[in-house]
Amino acid sequence: MSSAGGDFGRRVAAALRERKLSIRAAARMMNYDHSFLSRVIAGKQVPSPQLAEALDRLLNAEGTIVELAVSLTEDNRDRIARAITNPTRVDRKAVDALAGVLAAQRRADDALGPVPMIAATEAQMTTVTGLLREARGPARDGLAEVAAEYVQFGGWLHASARSDARAVVLLNEAAELADEADSGPLAAQALNFKGYLARRQGKPRAVARWFSAAYYTPGAHPAQRMGDAAQAAQGYAELGKTEDARRLLDEAANLADAARDQPPGTAYWLTPTFQRLNLGLAHLGLGEFSEAAEHLRAGLDGLPADQQSAEWRVEYQDALDRAEAQR
Repeated sequence: MSSAGGDFGRRVAAALRERKLSIRAAARMMNYDHSFLSRVIAGKQVPSPQLAEALDRLLNAEGTIVELAVSLTEDNRDRIARAITNPTRVDRKAVDALAGVLAAQRRADDALGPVPMIAATEAQMTTVTGLLREARGPARDGLAEVAAEYVQFGGWLHASARSDARAVVLLNEAAELADEADSGPLAAQALNFKGYLARRQGKPRAVARWFSAAYYTPGAHPAQRMGDAAQAAQGYAELGKTEDARRLLDEAANLADAARDQPPGTAYWLTPTFQRLNLGLAHLGLGEFSEAAEHLRAGLDGLPADQQSAEWRVEYQDALDRAEAQR
């Protein structure tokens, strides 16, 4: 993370490549000077608010490019640069700046997809975990949480892009860092992402194992536990263990009221509406097609605008199509 502005440029450049747009073509479409856009993408110039908005519209990013640019204020860039130069003197403001940049990047993944995010995230991960090794003082505990979430986010990106081996390495490391940070929510989320990867691989026993492990992780938020119980139920259902699946679905339902509390930032998407997607997968696994279709349709329709084009949405849409075809 030698330059936060450079990371912004790398992500935009990757998103343009993913859409088969050259920098020159993008500049022309936005009515911007090609050399100005090139300097921004090279990290030599900070994006103006107007350029961030134009890029956001061009990439259909639903405000996430603007949010990412806003996270790169001059104060934040200076704090991050000072922390990198003097890691033993990292302070709370630098940790908050790193957390803010990471939060904006996680939102950008929903709109841009994993591939444009991977290279810059890997570079940032390396910097933040290296900073953690050198950090001292009262701000180190907060930095440990940010480092754990960075590595977890990298694991999620690789899982989404089906770089399975790299995803497993990073998610294992993320779980260890979460334990170092004494964070139940982060530890549970790392295990949850391993369950997600197992589902993408078509391994129901591993689905049941990892989501169950996430469900029983001490300190996990009720919203996480509700989603993990439902997704573990899907794994058990696909193994033919109907009684276990129904028990877990009942336990998920019992958590619904507590799960309405604001979810942790590491699992910001776990709204009551989103929970219906996981409930739909469980009912689909049980062969309860009408219930599955009802939950999945409500969950998909209720996603916020910046998640409507997310790549992970395709899995739930496919599940809805299967449920409706068999109801």
